[in-house]
Order: sequence, then C-alpha cells, then structure tokens
Amino acid sequence: MTDNELLLSISELLDKKLKPLDDRTKQVELLLEQDIIPRLQNIESCYTSTYRRYAVSSEELDALKADMEIIKNVIAEHSKKLKEIS
Repeated sequence: MTDNELLLSISELLDKKLKPLDDRTKQVELLLEQDIIPRLQNIESCYTSTYRRYAVSSEELDALKADMEIIKNVIAEHSKKLKEIS
C-alpha cells in the first residue's frame, strides 16, 4: 500500500469515526439557536424589566420613608403644642 493510499484510508476512517460527533454537534448548535438562546433572551428580558421596576420602587420607598419621618416629627410637635394648650 502506498503512502497516498494509506493516507486516504486514514482520512476515510477518520471521516467515518467523526461523522456521529459532527452530527451531534450540529444537533447541539440547532438546539442552542432555536430553543435555548431565545429562552435565555426571554428570561433576561423579564429580569431586566423587573429590575427596572424594583429600582424605581426602591427610590419611591426611600422618598416615602423620608416623608413619614417628616410627618412623625410634625405630629409629635403638634401633639406637644396641643398638650401645652390644654
């Protein structure tokens, strides 16, 4: 057997052995493209929108806390004045 024939035989054997691996790789790529990546993008979109809502709500909550502190101080001051009057 010549070197060329030997190389051709090895090449054919490798092609035959690698074919199932190539087929599985293509299946995985299709699964990623058609199923997993779109689902991950959807999950990311949901988390991103939820984060934005929470960020805004967090700022509103901080403002409400500050307002409540002011209201508590005003009520305490008014209560003190009402006690002095009565």
